[in-house]
Amino acid sequence: MSGRILVVGSLNADLVVQTAAFPRPGETVTGGDLSTGAGGKGANQAVAAGRLGGAVSLVGAVGADAHGELLRASVAGAGVDVSTVAVRDDAATGTALITVDAHGENTIVVSPGANGTLAPADLPDSAVAGAAVLGLCLEVPEDVVVDAAQRARASGLTVVLNPSPFRAEARGLLPLVDVLLVNEGEAAALLGVAEDAAPGELRDGFAALGVARAVVTRGADGCVVIDGAAAPVAVPAVRVDAVDTTGAGDAFMGALLLRLADGDSLLDAARFAVGVGAFAASRAGAQASYPTSDALAAFLRR
Repeated sequence: MSGRILVVGSLNADLVVQTAAFPRPGETVTGGDLSTGAGGKGANQAVAAGRLGGAVSLVGAVGADAHGELLRASVAGAGVDVSTVAVRDDAATGTALITVDAHGENTIVVSPGANGTLAPADLPDSAVAGAAVLGLCLEVPEDVVVDAAQRARASGLTVVLNPSPFRAEARGLLPLVDVLLVNEGEAAALLGVAEDAAPGELRDGFAALGVARAVVTRGADGCVVIDGAAAPVAVPAVRVDAVDTTGAGDAFMGALLLRLADGDSLLDAARFAVGVGAFAASRAGAQASYPTSDALAAFLRR
């Protein structure tokens, strides 16, 4: 039985349209049917861990509207405790406008809505006290992220930060983080290196910022695991024909939280998470694409 996972983060309604190619500035293109799904980085990460059997609690906020009902139902359906997901009467549920092209790549614009109203007081002491790991993203106010990380560190939790959507202020959060999860673009922005920087260069760059443990995801090229002064380890990807990469990084994060809560090493947790991210990329949607343990096992046996 794994330790309890606490996720403090966002819940968004994903409004998704498929198109052959992304429009250029000033261009209008025709897309397919509009679909509405459950998303938001915090909710996605919680659902990914919950579907895989984790004991998960989510702290967040939605509006008192149909999208909020959809999101709470989707998260609860994955076995996640949503008792600490607040319902706001004075704010709409957060929304993500997503375009997916013929290669499965996506562009996303987020309207924070109720996510922007989340406050430190929304995180009860009982949720922190009963957890083993804390998962954080940057789709909620920074004071919430800082407060949650400080309280988690004081209680002995492992704090895992996915600093997305990336902003320069993320550097100030690093002293509160035990494990940093970034994609290659975020690593480049954080460290001032090329996106294809060598693993050793990534390790040295993170060390200079005081980050000893990090995972850098590289899409179809897998990920790089950095754990202290040891040589970084490149973990190969699980090969798939990508259908939709929306939420695949969050699936990776949820899987990483699950295995860290279970006591795995960072390398073993990342190896597991690579398979979960690949499964998600091979199916449409965010939460709708996340596997159960049985579905994941069948996928990896292909």
